[in-house]
Amino acid sequence: MRLIDLARPLENTTYADPPGLAPSIEYFGHKDTAEEMLKFFPGVTPDRLPGGEGWAVERVTISTHNGTHLDAPYHYHSTMDGGKRAITIDEVPLEWCMGPGVKLDFRDRPDGHVVSAEEVAAELDRIGHDLKPGDIVLVNTSASAVYGTPDYVPSGCGMGREATLYLTERGVRVTGTDAWSWDAPFVYTAKKVAETGDADLIWEGHRAGMVRGYCHIEKLANLEQLPGSGFEVMCFPVKIKAASAGWCRPVALIRD
Repeated sequence: MRLIDLARPLENTTYADPPGLAPSIEYFGHKDTAEEMLKFFPGVTPDRLPGGEGWAVERVTISTHNGTHLDAPYHYHSTMDGGKRAITIDEVPLEWCMGPGVKLDFRDRPDGHVVSAEEVAAELDRIGHDLKPGDIVLVNTSASAVYGTPDYVPSGCGMGREATLYLTERGVRVTGTDAWSWDAPFVYTAKKVAETGDADLIWEGHRAGMVRGYCHIEKLANLEQLPGSGFEVMCFPVKIKAASAGWCRPVALIRD
């Protein structure tokens, strides 16, 4: 049995998110916190602690969409399933977050390309997999190759409305991508909207959740290590009350 870590770390980087949306992590070492620790123990001086050390601790300023995270249907719109109230991350069924994994390899698609339902069907044929309810579908794009660089956010293909509906109508409730977004990078969508005047192109993959509620994981790692199918995925999110997403540590399990 092999476990493959599919998560990116939360870190002080300006390249994993658009400008102004990056997390901030402040680190406090053992020597920095001795006095803080001793506030709980009046009369004790730092020299009485092992090595004069307190605890290591970090102060983090982040959004629920920094790092590898699971989006709830509430993130996409206030409604799902044709008009019902969209569920938040603390309401996502745990059963959705563990199941057979399927990897669709779209690394050869150009940046900004919007994957169609036909392309999804063709890739499933290529890997020889028939989708089943509960499958967790992960999309390998070219974005993973440039993670950690300024090219990451605008890189990779995106999943369109029809491609997303193709998955959810077959019982898929959790998907994922190694790109910054399930949809195509905004810089490409903005050009199409400007050219066509069609605002329905904005966030079309996400908005498919209005028809059938689903979750997706963004900023996955190591998808290139996975086969097309025959593995399991676990991606339980942090339980944040009434939130649109939760950080998660997705793991793929391959039974050799």
